[in-house]
Amino acid sequence: MKRVPEPELMEGQEQSRAYAHADFEEPHSRFLSLMQDTFPVREAGPWVADLGCGAADICIRVARAYPHCRIHGVDASRAMLDYGRQAIREAGLEDRVQLHSGYLPGVTLPRRSYDTIVSNSLLHHLPDPMILWREVRRLSRPGSGVFVMDLLRPGDRRRARELVRTYCGDEPEILRRDFYHSLLAAYRPNEVSDQLRKADLAHLEVRIVSDRHLLVCGRIP
Repeated sequence: MKRVPEPELMEGQEQSRAYAHADFEEPHSRFLSLMQDTFPVREAGPWVADLGCGAADICIRVARAYPHCRIHGVDASRAMLDYGRQAIREAGLEDRVQLHSGYLPGVTLPRRSYDTIVSNSLLHHLPDPMILWREVRRLSRPGSGVFVMDLLRPGDRRRARELVRTYCGDEPEILRRDFYHSLLAAYRPNEVSDQLRKADLAHLEVRIVSDRHLLVCGRIP
């Protein structure tokens, strides 16, 4: 099945509200578990950048799991960032997690480089996947960790509909629709490997980690 791109931003209030209140416990817990396996707490540096942080759930989870780290999240959707800042206040993490409004590429962040760069479900939204990988290069330095998880495009639309029923069947229609289109817009491992080669990041590992997710991880040499 060929890839079908989808809109990049979640700017509408209804869409942002649905995502901010959706149940992402299983995939986000999986994200954190895999990150801890890849970068144990004792090996993680103090500065983390989250590209495409959305409503900041990943930022909050990382901050709790890595208590010595400070996280700078960035997203282009101001509506999502509003929900994220509220969640950070409620979690009592305002001193360690900061959110910044910005549009990749070339977003301005407080630091020139980061010890770890993470991203969750941003890649398939971008009009050009190289935007993400060039930002990873720009914001990293030798030794920086990279941890990017994204959706995995299924073999056909029938399988995409099955995944929606399995994992999003009880969610509002707007989330079911967006999940379906996101699956169609996602990449296959070989496509991501090609992107990494073009970005001089071929040393990073690409692997399938669930029936609907792939992972890119490793360190900058």
